[in-house]
Amino acid sequence: MTLFAYIVAALAEIAGCFAFWAWLRLDKSPLWLIPGVVALILFAWALTWIETSHAGRAYAAYGGVYITAAILWLWAVEGARPDRWDLIGGAVALAGTAIILFGPRSASA
Repeated sequence: MTLFAYIVAALAEIAGCFAFWAWLRLDKSPLWLIPGVVALILFAWALTWIETSHAGRAYAAYGGVYITAAILWLWAVEGARPDRWDLIGGAVALAGTAIILFGPRSASA
């Protein structure tokens, strides 16, 4: 469920932010803001599906997922092929996500 929640959150956040980008930077209609706001609400809701006792930990771990999803968006939607630095950065970010999610915790953490 955690992976699913992070994937939904990443897609929703990037889509929502891109809607604002399209409106402000690509001269798209202000109507793009409607699905953008809906997507951002879905993003916030999806992060509540993460099984953790602390919101900050879910958000911190999500950062690596977001970075990787943004690199995929760059390639799939914007047509810009990621370079080796994009890929290395995404891998480092995912490593950080794994440390946050799977690192051993004390009973009080």
